[in-house]
Amino acid sequence: MAERARDPDALERELDLTRQSFARTIDELAARVNPKNVAHRGTERLKEEAGQVVRAVGSMVRPSEGSGDTDGKDAEGGGIDKRLVAVGVGAAVTVTALILWSRRRRRR
Repeated sequence: MAERARDPDALERELDLTRQSFARTIDELAARVNPKNVAHRGTERLKEEAGQVVRAVGSMVRPSEGSGDTDGKDAEGGGIDKRLVAVGVGAAVTVTALILWSRRRRRR
């Protein structure tokens, strides 16, 4: 027995829906691989990780409140130099950026 013929209008509607679906998928893929968007996502990830490093270091080193000193050290005199902490945070951010960059290069 021969297969029943499908309604041409139904076929056309089905094809239109499929085309629309493909068009959305292609648009999403194009947005994902757009160099500007990729760079933006990388920058946001780096900022987020740098913020985590800063929060972690900040929780380890709390300046004494109301010390009012100008040399960058705690009121007790035996504390950590704030400039040293800033250099440490800068180094941590740099290392994080280099790790992310090298991971990205390896994926290519």
